[in-house]
Amino acid sequence: MRFKLEGLYAITDEVLTPNDEVVKKALVALEAGVNIIQYRNKSQSDDEVEFVCVALQEICRNFNVPFIIDDRPHLAQKIGADGLHIGKDDTPLSEARAIFTQGIIGVSCYGSVAKAKEAQAEGADYVAFGSFFASPTKPKSGIVSKSVIKKAKAALSIPVCVIGGINLDNVNEVVEENPDMISVVSAIFDGDIKENVQNLLQKMSLK
Repeated sequence: MRFKLEGLYAITDEVLTPNDEVVKKALVALEAGVNIIQYRNKSQSDDEVEFVCVALQEICRNFNVPFIIDDRPHLAQKIGADGLHIGKDDTPLSEARAIFTQGIIGVSCYGSVAKAKEAQAEGADYVAFGSFFASPTKPKSGIVSKSVIKKAKAALSIPVCVIGGINLDNVNEVVEENPDMISVVSAIFDGDIKENVQNLLQKMSLK
């Protein structure tokens, strides 16, 4: 794999980063030091968001940063995206890989190390756990114990991502558990993006 999956992982949001602003906002985040961009949009069709994903893929290439699309295997394959992310209600991993034949696939495992081990065995490139805190963008997410991070790191050989309500006030609590990636939505895109990213990176470097 040509990308090292580590660092600050930014996920877009339909409200905070609407399609007419997402490329510009993602560019600011990349310039500030984000390592991964994921495009997440649950309400529009592949055809409606293809132009945005093509533009995001292009700017990510310019920074040599992976561009990942949330649960759109056909679109990811069509535009040659760097990666795809799937959750429990999305396309199953084996089916997603049959459609999206090359590139990174990440799998949400919530609080289950067993599910993560299954995903690793099926060829996942990374797994994500969370929410660890109340999430403004996913208010119905269950809260997962931070102890799962250490268990996952011990049980897996693929990178571990943490997600869910992580912000400047609590990021140090997950940094202590040494995850490979820290995934953030509103703590990056709500407010001054450059300042948000720089402040998060500063906290992340203190481990």
